Amino acid sequence: MGKYMTNQRRVLLGYLESHRDEQLSAKEIAESLKQDGISQSAVYRNLSALEADGKVHRFTKGGDRESYYQYLDCDECHGQLHFSCCGCGHTFHVSEKVADVLSQALSFGEHFSLDKEETVLYGLCGQCKKKAKVTK
Repeated sequence: MGKYMTNQRRVLLGYLESHRDEQLSAKEIAESLKQDGISQSAVYRNLSALEADGKVHRFTKGGDRESYYQYLDCDECHGQLHFSCCGCGHTFHVSEKVADVLSQALSFGEHFSLDKEETVLYGLCGQCKKKAKVTK
C-alpha cells in the first residue's frame, strides 16, 4: 500500500476495522468521517487504494448501483465465505463446515468451484427472520 500511511488513511482504516462486520457505502463512511476533516473524495481515493492492496473488498448488492466496502485485512476473514443480512446489514463468517459442504455440493452437483474469498451470500439472519415472521 503506497510508500506511506497518511493520517486520512489511518483514520479510515481504524473506522473500517471497528466496523468489520458491516458493508458500508462510501457515502456512509464519508458522512461518519466528516467530523475528522476527511472529505468524500479522500474517502473514495483511499478506498480505491485499500481495495487494490486487499485490505477492503468492494461489493454490490442486487438492484443497487451503489458499491459497499468491508474491511477484510484481518486473519479470520481470509479465505472465508460470508453471509450478509439484507435486514440489519450485519455480515458474518459462514462456519468452515457449512462452507465446505456448500463448496463440495457445488463442485459435485454443478461442476462449479466456489471462490470463498470473493463470495457473499445475502439473506436474512435469524433475528431478522424472526422479526419478519412476527410482523406478518
